Amino acid sequence: MSLKLNVLPAKRQRFWQRLLYPGEHRRILWLALPMILANITNPLLAMVDTAVVGHMDGVHFLAGTAVASMVVTQIYWICGFFRMSATGLAAQALGQQSKEAGARVLYQLIFPALMLGVLLIVLMPVLIWVAEWVADADQNVNLVVADYLSVRVWGAPMALSNLILMGWLVGQQKARTVMGIQIIGNLLNAGLNLLLVLVMDMGVAGVATASVIAEAVIFGSGLWVILRRLNWHGWRRHWFRLAEYQAVLKLNGDILLRNLALQFCMAVMTIQAARIGETTVAVNAIMMQFFVITALGLDGIAYAVEALVGESKGARRPRQLYFRTLQGLLWSSALACLYSLVFVLFDQRIVAILTDLTALRESIQPFLPYVWLIPLIAHWCFLFDGVFIGLTRGKAMRNSMILCMTLVFVPLWLGLLPLGNHGLWTAFCGFLLARGLTLGGYFIHLHKQARLCEG
Repeated sequence: MSLKLNVLPAKRQRFWQRLLYPGEHRRILWLALPMILANITNPLLAMVDTAVVGHMDGVHFLAGTAVASMVVTQIYWICGFFRMSATGLAAQALGQQSKEAGARVLYQLIFPALMLGVLLIVLMPVLIWVAEWVADADQNVNLVVADYLSVRVWGAPMALSNLILMGWLVGQQKARTVMGIQIIGNLLNAGLNLLLVLVMDMGVAGVATASVIAEAVIFGSGLWVILRRLNWHGWRRHWFRLAEYQAVLKLNGDILLRNLALQFCMAVMTIQAARIGETTVAVNAIMMQFFVITALGLDGIAYAVEALVGESKGARRPRQLYFRTLQGLLWSSALACLYSLVFVLFDQRIVAILTDLTALRESIQPFLPYVWLIPLIAHWCFLFDGVFIGLTRGKAMRNSMILCMTLVFVPLWLGLLPLGNHGLWTAFCGFLLARGLTLGGYFIHLHKQARLCEG
């Protein structure tokens, strides 16, 4: 490599030497790999939940738990703006080498998360009604929904706060700590599931209780680790004056709107598939598993980039920020190519693992090319989402998502309705690609205008 670089002009040599500098690449992997491992434990936990409930005496237990859990998961997913803003702001505090700035991020975010969690407890009857309306099922399923939610909702203040605690630790580049806490919490959840349901015969309430206890343990562990790192720094009253709080509220509001726009597109994918037919729903459920597998790795790279870009912005080092983005893009591209290669070679075997229904395997064959392409198309938006979280540019993320939804996804979806499920997946792929292009283009604009560290 050195011989090849020596042939290049000096300026280009310096560019490639910095881009390929091993130390920065090791930092990306040092942060990304623990987050990938932590992400892997979440679907494994879902499998344990399903297995435990699936052994109860009646299909209605599994159906009711699935619906109630889906409602809770969607609420927490929409509230993911807490995690994103915490990561970006905490990373910038690390770049500033300021414990006070880190403490301000923690307290400014955790108080509204706790209050929102308490509000969800107060609104428990409404949540149960919504879940029963979504289920649109018989009385047995509705009873299971009510049993699950009446317990699970008590963990909401801690679950929402955990988004902030884990995001804060990622921003402070404590990925191994996050991995350890999440793995311990998920293992505890799985163990309690077995104990409370199979041994103590608590039924669906036992599954919900296990989740609440695990959320409490994660909350206590995360808060203790962070406060120790902050030397038990307390909160300051002036941090909550509107002048100082306004920027944080706006950042969270922008990311919330971004999440809602994304949720709209995902909802259309589900609803439109149901309108086409039950076979299409089953096909898309399997295809989404490929997307989830892809996200496990790409999210890990994105988390690393969030932390490193935020640190560079906090330290006011735009050139370092630029190269860290390019280095993250190299790893994201490499991982996307690896995913696509694996899917091309082993897609049939993966499908066989996910279903043993011959008719369903045959139905999914025409759609497998989308599976091959999605990693190559999607890794751009995963990576640049991480960049803009680190930059805490929520407005850009919001505008990009809404723009791509209204000018790309919706027109393609409606215009390609006669193509059925092919039209739906074409719209989704176009949406993913447009998100990457718009955020990437805006990043290049900020770089050329020397504005990467502004704001």
